[in-house]
Amino acid sequence: MRRGVLLLLAGVGLNLAGWYLQLEELDVYKWAMVLGTVLFGIGFLLILYGLIRKVERAALLEERAEAQEEAEQPVRRAEDSMP
Repeated sequence: MRRGVLLLLAGVGLNLAGWYLQLEELDVYKWAMVLGTVLFGIGFLLILYGLIRKVERAALLEERAEAQEEAEQPVRRAEDSMP
């Protein structure tokens, strides 16, 4: 997710630099804006992917914990019935 934030910020920075170069009437601004937009998009997708993975991991851990509790419950009942 850190790479996503870095790429997002780099994209914003390149777009701002491209805007400045456009005001200075330099033709290089087109490349800066294209690259900035691509980096921004990749950064956004990486951040979104990271968030989805975190949510999915949390759900998976919760599911495993519930399955483990269910597996332990019959053993406890058998132990409780013993004198």
